Amino acid sequence: MNKNTTSNRGLSRRSFISSAATAAASFAFMPSSFAFTSELAKPNSKFNGVQVGAITYSWRSMPSSAQDIIKYCVEAGINSIELMGNVAEEFAGIPPLPPRPPRGSSTSEQDREIFQKAYDEAWEKQREWRLAVSMKKYKELRKLFNKAGVNIHIVKFAPTGLSNEEIDYAFTAAKILGAKGITDEIGHKSCTVLGKYAEKHNMFAIYHNHLQPGEPGFSFDEFLSYSPNNMLNFDVGHYWGATGKHPNEIIERLHNRIFSIHLKDKTGKIGNPPNTNMPWGEGDTPIHDILKLIQKKKWPIHCDIELEYSIPENSNAQKEITKCVNYCKNILT
Repeated sequence: MNKNTTSNRGLSRRSFISSAATAAASFAFMPSSFAFTSELAKPNSKFNGVQVGAITYSWRSMPSSAQDIIKYCVEAGINSIELMGNVAEEFAGIPPLPPRPPRGSSTSEQDREIFQKAYDEAWEKQREWRLAVSMKKYKELRKLFNKAGVNIHIVKFAPTGLSNEEIDYAFTAAKILGAKGITDEIGHKSCTVLGKYAEKHNMFAIYHNHLQPGEPGFSFDEFLSYSPNNMLNFDVGHYWGATGKHPNEIIERLHNRIFSIHLKDKTGKIGNPPNTNMPWGEGDTPIHDILKLIQKKKWPIHCDIELEYSIPENSNAQKEITKCVNYCKNILT
C-alpha cells in the first residue's frame, strides 16, 4: 500500500464517516414533502472546480424511472449525470423487451426457442420505434432534469450493435437531452464505427473500459486514433484492479482525450483479494490522488460515481451514493 492510498483510506474512516452519518441523519428527519418544494436549493456536486456526478446505473437496485433518478439526484446533491439509455427510452415510450428467464433457472429447449422468438420480434419493434419516434419526449425529459438542477453530460445508448439509422437516432436524442456525447464499451468495432457518427453530429463518442488495460499489448491510443471525436470514459477502478498501475499516469498523458472518469474503489491487481469492488475507503484505488490532480490542473473532466460494491443489508444504493458524494466533497473542499 502506497502513501497516497493510506491517506485516502484514513480520510474515509474519520471525517468522511462522520459527515456521511450527519448527512444521513438530516435526511431521516426531513419532511417528505420538503424535497419536492420549489424552495429546495438546486443540487451542486461541483466541488472547487471538479464536477462530480454519477452514472445512473448506480441506482439499478432501486426503482429507476426518470422521475426516480431526478429525485435521487436532488436528495444526494448531484447536479450532473451519465444517463443510461434505457431510462431515457422508457420515458419516451419504447416497446419493452420480454423479461429474461432468471439466472440459473433451467429451461427446456422449446422454452428457449419461444423466448428467442419473442425477443427477436420485440427487438424489431424497438428498431421501428427508434426510427419513427418524435424527439418531443426527449425535449420534455431534458426540461424535467434541468428544472431540478440536473444536467445530462453523457447518455449511454451503447448503439454499436444497432443499425446505422439507429446510431444516428442515438446521437440526435443525446444532443436534445443536452449531452455532449454517447458512451459505449471500448472495442475496435465501436471505436471505428461510432467516431464517424460523432464527427457527423459534432459530438463525442466516449468509450468505457473494463479490464482490457490488463491485457498484453493493450493501448488506449489505438482506439482513440480512429477518430478525433473519440474520447475516453476512463474507469479508474477497473484500470487499477487490472493493472495495479496508478491511473494518474494515463490521466496526465491523455487528459485532453478523457471526457469523463468512472470512480470506484477496488483492490489492486495484487490486493487481497485482488481486483475486488469495495466500499469507498476500504479499497486501494487512489481516488484522492485522482481528484486532486484534476483539481490542480483544472481539467474539465467529469468524475462520475459508479456504485458496484455490494450494498450492506441495512442500506440501499441511495445511501451509499450519498456517502460517495460526501467522500469526494471531503477530498476537494
